[in-house]
Amino acid sequence: MEILKLLVVDDEAAIRSGIYRALRDFSVDFPFYEDDFEFEIIDAESGEEALSIIEKDKIDIVLLDNKLPGIEGIEVLEYIKRKSVDCAVMMITSYASIELAIRATNNGAFNFIPKPFSAQDLKSAVESITKHLFLKRMTRRMKAEGKQVRFEFLSVLSHELKSPINAVEGYLRIMKDKQAGDDIAAYEKMIDRSLTRIESMRGLIMDMLDFTRIESGKKNRSIVELDVIEIAKLAIDSIYPVAIQMNVEIIPDFPETLIMKGDGSELEIIFNNLLSNAVKYNKENGTVKFTIRKENESAIFTVEDTGIGMNEKEQALLFKEFTRIKTRKTKNISGSGLGLSIMKKVIDLNSGNVFVESEADIGSKFTVDIPLHTIA
Repeated sequence: MEILKLLVVDDEAAIRSGIYRALRDFSVDFPFYEDDFEFEIIDAESGEEALSIIEKDKIDIVLLDNKLPGIEGIEVLEYIKRKSVDCAVMMITSYASIELAIRATNNGAFNFIPKPFSAQDLKSAVESITKHLFLKRMTRRMKAEGKQVRFEFLSVLSHELKSPINAVEGYLRIMKDKQAGDDIAAYEKMIDRSLTRIESMRGLIMDMLDFTRIESGKKNRSIVELDVIEIAKLAIDSIYPVAIQMNVEIIPDFPETLIMKGDGSELEIIFNNLLSNAVKYNKENGTVKFTIRKENESAIFTVEDTGIGMNEKEQALLFKEFTRIKTRKTKNISGSGLGLSIMKKVIDLNSGNVFVESEADIGSKFTVDIPLHTIA
């Protein structure tokens, strides 16, 4: 067992004792970690008392009410951030205004749990914050040991999955409590947003699996004679629904067949990444031209879009692992930062090359050159 010190800061004795009763025999387990986490519960009835405890003791998790006598909970949170205290904080309050939520989030609060809450709500919230704290500390330790790729792997995974999980959980709670009434139509937008978030998480997980298989050298390759054009058409079908939503036209320019030796799943990775980026980073009413041709002993794949484009500095970051180009134009576009690095590794596996031409606000052109190996 591993013991975490959990500090409850609330001026209501009933809340403090209720949390103690709910958590005194509670533990959190990880499927991939041999020890369970149990909690030593400490309480404070004011912000000043909480700060005194935090200064003297190593606290792991803080459940923090905002409306306190003397200094408020948000001020305690700001102190924790300013002093870089190694703990995770969750606000417990009946007064979670938008202003407070923004201020608390900016100061590192993991989440909110609104009063009144049930014992099960509390346990679920504490399980979530415990796993967040564990991943945060694990990634920090891996970085300190010099295992940079694994550090970034877990860091990206925990960060990228936290937001959509919190969002979906929030929508589900609204629907469970019927906060918008009994008409199912009132919840359609929430359901659509939840499905979008889940799809984003699925994409991230698949990227992570592809990345680890390739990095470990354990990816099973099936080199067979295949028709490139059939795989390209499937890739277009996969991205077509997204293209429709953005009103982006995909223009294929293919021969009837092009036979080569290769791994069909690897070609799918290449085509899916090229087309997905060309659509996602395009402009409304834009176009994507997807060209395939044979040249000498190689297959040449070109995907050219009319999207937001990149400058030279941004292009230099394209194939780096866990790197996403963050600008005002891309802030609302989801992604793991792994797709193009995975694609580049697959191209390298096939003794190929990738070339990029791009101009900001004009568009981008990716060209992939892979040897045919044999020609039917």
